[in-house]
Amino acid sequence: MDSSVDPKQPFFRALMLPWLAHGHLSPFLELAKLLSSSYNIAVFLCSTPVNIQSVRERRHLDVIAFPLIHLVELHLPNSALPAHLHTTKHLPPNLMPDLKTAFDGAAAAFGAILDSVSPHLLIYDLIQPWAPLSAAGRGIPAVFFLPIAASSAAAFCHRLLRPAEQFPFPALEFPETESAEILKVIRKESNRMSDGERLLQCFHRSSGFVAIKTFSEIENKYIEYLSSIVGKEIVPVGPLISGGAGEDGWRGQSYVAEWLCWQEPASVVFVSVGSEYFLTEEERWEMSRGLELSGFSFIWVVRFAGGEGGGLPPSLPARGLVVEGWAPQYKILEHPSVGGFLTHCGWSSVLEGMSNGVPMIALPLQIDQPFNARLMVELGVALEVEKKGGRFSGEEVARCVREVMAGEAGKRVRRRSKEMKGIMADRKDDEIKDMVGRMAALVTTRKAEFFPQQSSPAAAAGLVK
Repeated sequence: MDSSVDPKQPFFRALMLPWLAHGHLSPFLELAKLLSSSYNIAVFLCSTPVNIQSVRERRHLDVIAFPLIHLVELHLPNSALPAHLHTTKHLPPNLMPDLKTAFDGAAAAFGAILDSVSPHLLIYDLIQPWAPLSAAGRGIPAVFFLPIAASSAAAFCHRLLRPAEQFPFPALEFPETESAEILKVIRKESNRMSDGERLLQCFHRSSGFVAIKTFSEIENKYIEYLSSIVGKEIVPVGPLISGGAGEDGWRGQSYVAEWLCWQEPASVVFVSVGSEYFLTEEERWEMSRGLELSGFSFIWVVRFAGGEGGGLPPSLPARGLVVEGWAPQYKILEHPSVGGFLTHCGWSSVLEGMSNGVPMIALPLQIDQPFNARLMVELGVALEVEKKGGRFSGEEVARCVREVMAGEAGKRVRRRSKEMKGIMADRKDDEIKDMVGRMAALVTTRKAEFFPQQSSPAAAAGLVK
């Protein structure tokens, strides 16, 4: 804990509101752990009941180790979506606009939470530009925390703000037809607002600076460029990786650890496309064929839309282990038997792979992932699976797996991955200290009348669970 912090009283109260995706909730939770344990900041993490339940059931939060973190339920208004779909997990893609619209409709309920918790500061995500407005109306400063890479954020913002200009980083450029397809994501609309508009408004409404989940050793030029085009100082807060949590990190899946222990060192490729994407039947067959042709043992995490079981090819190689639904990704990546990571290039997954020194096979599928894949290749820690007409083939999957695991062309990737592990292991917490100092400055410049005394903020109006 910082020596300047009084251990008896919380430094200040921060309310966090992430977007309703696990890939966003998790970085916010890791940030909450750092702020509460190292800087004595009381954090109120706000999300829908189904997401709060997931945090508890997966034991992502040890309430004894983190007594200053409180979970707050945000109830979305009545809509066509049932409560169990108030999250992106298992949400069919066609219902995503409905979820965003329902989230927008929760602005009034969120205002009631602001009134009850009475935080000194709001930390918000990229889908809800209404959140900082609600805070501003109550005299509460708000900080935008962006849980994606600075490079992908810069690529999106460049196309929104400087569409006629060439993007200044060739490594992240795509052919025109491919680029147009990738950038459809910022044009998607819900509740009469595009995702691009939401993103820009979130930047504009942040109080003084914007925090981002990255670190300068890998993205300094992108951090500087993003700052120049959005007109806000961009403050990196580090990779915010949860780690394996010891043996408990396997969370009931010790059989995976036992299987890995029977494998040779660096002989297994770990395959996962994250919690937001469901492979089509054709893609599952191509993936299976690629793993068979590669000749390597594998762990493949498979998810099916709606949580329902689905088909896998009967020819799936017996030398692999298939895990349906969820797997302890970090624990698997840190195991010495794992020598490669075939990933969808979600930003948290990329950082977890790099922190464990695992060379990666990049298979980007949606949203910011194509930009993340190009960054991984630029950093030298991955080879990217080439697609034709937006589709990947089993032969190309096999080629990349063989190269990364044992090929001549993959030597640089394996060497660079080990170097990156060392870089991340040697990092200090200077960046998070910078963020805390900036937040403290925002809080201390506020007028005292905005903060009514409360006997127990954790019990505010019964909202804190």
